[in-house]
Amino acid sequence: MVSVRYFVSNVDASREFYCILLGFELVEQYGPAIAILRKGDLTLWLSGPGTSAMKPMKDGRVPEPGGWNRFVVEVEDMEETMASLLAQGATFRNDPLSGPGGTQVLLDDPDGNPVELFQARA
Repeated sequence: MVSVRYFVSNVDASREFYCILLGFELVEQYGPAIAILRKGDLTLWLSGPGTSAMKPMKDGRVPEPGGWNRFVVEVEDMEETMASLLAQGATFRNDPLSGPGGTQVLLDDPDGNPVELFQARA
């Protein structure tokens, strides 16, 4: 099993985004600090203010949301999935890009953490 930690500013808002828009299920939540979600084999930890993982490093850097590393959610129909997400207010970083393996697009969660949607070639 693999777990991914995303830093978020509001655990409840991020939980709703992942559960309602992307079909994750809530496994556990510890108040406003952290929620653990699951979709298939992926476990996602939404780590908000107050978690130990958000404490400053020795050099003073503070973990924060955003960046470019991401996990991938495979979809059956990219156009249909994007249309549904856009209708619900989702924000995309780019237009779909096609490559040798399929088509991908980057979706931002409420804190700017990217989620890649991927549709494999037939």
